[in-house]
Amino acid sequence: MKLRVGDKVPLVRALAVRALARFANDSENSDILDLFLEALPLEHNAEVRKMIVLSLPPSNATSVAIFDHTLDVSEVVRKAAYYVLANKFPLQSLSIKVRTIILQRGLADRSAAVTKECLKLLKDEWLVKCCNRDPIELLKYLDVETYELVGESVMEALLKAGAVQLEDDQSIRQFIVSTSNEIEESGHCIPRIQLMEAEVALYWKTVCRNLQMKAQERGSDAAATMGTEAAVYAAEASDNNDLLERVLPAMVSDYVELVKAHLDAGSNYCFASRQLLLLGAMLDFSDATNRKVASGFVQELLRKPIEYEVDEDGNKVVMGDGVNLGGDREWADAVSGLARKVHAAAGEFEEVLLGVVEELAQPCRERTADFLHWMHCLSVTGLLLENGKSFRWMQGKSIEPDELLQSLLLPGAKHVHLDVQRVATRCLGLFGLLERKPSVELVKQLRFCFIKGPSSISIVACEALIDIGMWHGPQEVDRAMGLKLSSLLHENKLTFSPVNLCDMNEDWNVELLDLLYAGLNVNDWIKSVDMDENASVQAILGEGFAKILLLSENYPSIPASLHPLFLSKLIILYFSNETKELQRLKQCLSVFFEHYPSLSANHKKCISKSFMPVMRSMWPGINTSAGGSPFMVSNMCKLAVQASRFMLQMMQAPLYEKETKKQNENQNNELPEVLDGFSEPSLDFECGEEGLAIRIAAEVVSFHAKKTTAQKSYVSALCRVLVLLHFRLSEQGAIKLMRRLLNRVAEAAFAEHEVVKELKRMAERLKAIDREPDQELSQEQANCILGRLELDLNFDLDDSMEIQPTPVSCSSRPARTRRGVRNLESSSEELSPTSFVPKVTSAINTRSQRASKIAALTKMTANRAVRISEEDDEEQGSAVISQEDSDESDQSDE
Repeated sequence: MKLRVGDKVPLVRALAVRALARFANDSENSDILDLFLEALPLEHNAEVRKMIVLSLPPSNATSVAIFDHTLDVSEVVRKAAYYVLANKFPLQSLSIKVRTIILQRGLADRSAAVTKECLKLLKDEWLVKCCNRDPIELLKYLDVETYELVGESVMEALLKAGAVQLEDDQSIRQFIVSTSNEIEESGHCIPRIQLMEAEVALYWKTVCRNLQMKAQERGSDAAATMGTEAAVYAAEASDNNDLLERVLPAMVSDYVELVKAHLDAGSNYCFASRQLLLLGAMLDFSDATNRKVASGFVQELLRKPIEYEVDEDGNKVVMGDGVNLGGDREWADAVSGLARKVHAAAGEFEEVLLGVVEELAQPCRERTADFLHWMHCLSVTGLLLENGKSFRWMQGKSIEPDELLQSLLLPGAKHVHLDVQRVATRCLGLFGLLERKPSVELVKQLRFCFIKGPSSISIVACEALIDIGMWHGPQEVDRAMGLKLSSLLHENKLTFSPVNLCDMNEDWNVELLDLLYAGLNVNDWIKSVDMDENASVQAILGEGFAKILLLSENYPSIPASLHPLFLSKLIILYFSNETKELQRLKQCLSVFFEHYPSLSANHKKCISKSFMPVMRSMWPGINTSAGGSPFMVSNMCKLAVQASRFMLQMMQAPLYEKETKKQNENQNNELPEVLDGFSEPSLDFECGEEGLAIRIAAEVVSFHAKKTTAQKSYVSALCRVLVLLHFRLSEQGAIKLMRRLLNRVAEAAFAEHEVVKELKRMAERLKAIDREPDQELSQEQANCILGRLELDLNFDLDDSMEIQPTPVSCSSRPARTRRGVRNLESSSEELSPTSFVPKVTSAINTRSQRASKIAALTKMTANRAVRISEEDDEEQGSAVISQEDSDESDQSDE
């Protein structure tokens, strides 16, 4: 049976695993368990993997393997993994991190069967058997303070499945007990508060949110229907509203005292405080008294000083992120949500927050505030600017928008403390989004922070410039700087002006797009970043340019002629070794590349036009900036080959169905114009594989006969991509043009015999689909095709449409003796007596195909190391890549 685990028939392997599972629990047969663990990652059949997973006994060694297969490509294996985890591994035997990842993956799985199995594990095993049906006890096993989103998803899944039932005596009111012994001066009772644990607070937040959502859904259903059905829906909505009202505190004052008690309890109850703060959005503030109490509480939250610690040297260190109110983004959102709920009237929210800002800004104006007070004032200002709808609601209030800019934001951006600069720069970006037109002082300060500021400030300034540029348009931002640009010149802009940010001394004559594009070339920003490990100027710019390309229709002011340059940079960033640690950027670009090619034909055209700039930029030795060790050059070549193949896949990605139908209608309604017996290229010719093939061919033939070793490798790589492209039968003009270009392409790659053979096969395929193979292409027709592709190529009508045999180039290495060749030929005859190599009676001496293969095999089996000359680093990298390319070619041929 152990031998049958390696059988070639999947059913035999599965049955052998099933038979051996009887002995896997025996400690004396540990070799069977080792066999299962070795076979599982190597098994390609899903049913066999499923059987192995089901056969694994519970242990520390098997838990990792089973846990890893919750991400298996097959849903039957994932389902089996959750089944094993539910039946063989108790909740207490798993670590907190493993528990949360299991639930996070299972509840979000794309397969309904896997989600059902995970829910069965959660409800029947963990909740019922391990936690005695107590959801709060289950949440304690998940560490909700660290894994809040997982805790919320668990509660939502249990509530949706009906696994959580509220008892009559359960509500938030049980934590608020009024005593008649303690009376305030006003005569009201002071409630005694029982503090909530983190799990209890999250439980009640999700329960109340679920009740509110059900009531709203049933109310909407009742309004959309009529008769008895509407009455049933209305009754259900009323029941949910009544239950929610019974659970929430009876009075707003009780709710305020509940939250205050948790705030006063210290940092250990900060999580519970935020959960309770979110409950405020479900309360009713229509009563003037309730609204007055809640408004006072909101202003108290806004005025609460920023928390800090004192280090060993006596310096004050801010707790939290130092940007948002309370040092936490979630806390700031909770405060703003409560403030907008309490002050829901038009302009009331802005009026209240401006009053607080005016009070906090007074010490900053008088220059008596320390950096902590500056940061607190700016965090409240950022909350106002981020949630305010328009400056219209800020006019005529305690502090005007222009005064806010001149007296607080700009001085804060020039503050000596870096944290104050960072918060002020963020506020400048939010302020610019509310302006009708960006002000010159704001744009100038943001550009200065982007160019001259340290990395933490440059990142925030970069985000602000991208947001303002996308909101107002880059031309409007340039006009704010006094740059007068011709609209015609701007629409036809094909390249970016060179900008050296390192030597830039406040030169404001640089356009915004040129400035941001230049930021992609500053590598020092990646190395010096000290904020977030995934934050850098390159990452922010990459995400911004990806958004511009993905939603290009929403940004008409950005010239479409620049899109290929943006895309080229994004592809280079994605494959660059210098950005390999920026996981957020990699993830963003992977999603972008998945959706971008399938949007429209214009996006496909952008990909086609970006192919050659990407190859020129990534291939070492072609661009003058390349250099480094032979290993670095070799690695760059590998990345360039990967990028070319990746872009080819993007070219071959299908369009969305709507776009495809539109193209088919255009092709049916608008017949191509016939010119001297040949039809003009189709509408999507530039974004098809034909246009890319002609662009690659033009690039190859642009190299002269004498090429460096790096250029030879570059030409060889382009040819290997070229032969993978296909031509449609309708593109007869492109077919004839390519047939003529292939002869010159073969001349440029004459040293690569395998490549030339592939080019000949491509020429034969093109000839086969040429409807009139003997009819030649006119100069006018060739110019028409090349003009569509924006190529400047000297086209010779005398070029033959057949690839001519090319002589073998003279090698600089010593020629082998004839004896060695005869030995190779004689050995081939001994191995295959029936083989016959015909003699070539021609003046051109070429080695036979079989002798060439045998020589290559002999060279490979001899395991000869490639000697790298120390005098030419460029030649070293190319030699390595040439060897790897030949190996890949041999594998593809096999």
